[in-house]
Amino acid sequence: MEQLDLIRSLAEEKDSKILLLVLDGLGGLATEPGGKTELETARTPNLDALARESSCGLMELVAPGITPGSGPGHLALFGYDPITYIIQRGALEAAGIDFPQQAGDVATRANFCTIDADGNITDRRAGRIPTEESAALCALLQREVTLEGVELFIQPVQEHRAVVVFRGKGLGDQVHDTDPQQTGVPPLPPKASSDDPASQRTAQLASKFLARVREVLRGKHPKANMMMLRGFSLRPHLPQFGEVYKLKAAAEATYPMYRGLARLVGMEILTPRATFAECVEEVASNWAKFDFFFLHYKYTDSRGEDGNFAKKVEAVETVDAELPKLLALKPDVVAVTGDHSTPSKLASHSWHPVPVLVRSPYVRADGLTKFGESGCVRGSLGHFAAVHLMPLLLANALRLAKYGA
Repeated sequence: MEQLDLIRSLAEEKDSKILLLVLDGLGGLATEPGGKTELETARTPNLDALARESSCGLMELVAPGITPGSGPGHLALFGYDPITYIIQRGALEAAGIDFPQQAGDVATRANFCTIDADGNITDRRAGRIPTEESAALCALLQREVTLEGVELFIQPVQEHRAVVVFRGKGLGDQVHDTDPQQTGVPPLPPKASSDDPASQRTAQLASKFLARVREVLRGKHPKANMMMLRGFSLRPHLPQFGEVYKLKAAAEATYPMYRGLARLVGMEILTPRATFAECVEEVASNWAKFDFFFLHYKYTDSRGEDGNFAKKVEAVETVDAELPKLLALKPDVVAVTGDHSTPSKLASHSWHPVPVLVRSPYVRADGLTKFGESGCVRGSLGHFAAVHLMPLLLANALRLAKYGA
């Protein structure tokens, strides 16, 4: 029996409330032997006080040694086996901006990027151009780029991110990304990852699309003069969060992709706010309406991807400063963790397990004095797979019946 089927059979409706706070890319590394990670370096009196009252541990989002993307990482946090339930980035981004992806549509996440005269990438994110500039470029491409046999939709997301949707008959999504994940080399050509004729057709269309993008963008913007495509995806179908867990769930996230993932599993999306303090206020104003809240914070990840240790530390401290407002809502169960590690030392996602704490009236508190990787490795939750987090939260909320006689 799959875990979701087991939990569905045991889940019970109760009045208890659960808060899942996810600091994207929370896990980190010390910059020198014997040093501290970003989380351990940050001044976090509120997280530390919470850790003293919590059970703590480390989580593997996919499997040891496997570096998770944000989609698989969040699926695991929500209790969905990310190897069984695969959602590519395109569908997440499309859902995040409320794009009505139809059956047969192939959506892909697009990054505006900077290439030099030789076609080599000099900036994979085009300097994180403002969203309004990205929107103008998307509008230009929507007007100027057409492909025979398919309808194209080119929509801005946030900063350098966009969504491109191919709509037509006979399209598949088994296509490799064109982002080589490094600078100094050209974007990769779209290439089908299987012998599937439908995916080969999508790859051919994507190649023609990118050739036209390069022509149209040439000389139009000092940084955003090309696109890279990631996560080709047909519309996924997932078991619904509320039906499995017997929870009325809400999501608050600034970045569209995370709202998209929450929407795909059936959570209600709260009004997105610009700052974390405003996100906390949005949760507070909706506290009476839901019994599960997923609250997402992005900047621990983006500062790590920038390779900026000090800024990632500041990002952690930003969350810590707002934590008392969340705890004042008196959730019955609180969990704080990340969807993957993003050490600034690597300036990328990594395979390292992420710290996690769970507080409820029923935990065996570890009494840690500091919430961080070195403390959590000794915590009572041990080292476990992230797909088991949701059952732990439900159990601590007294929402799981006994299994068996």
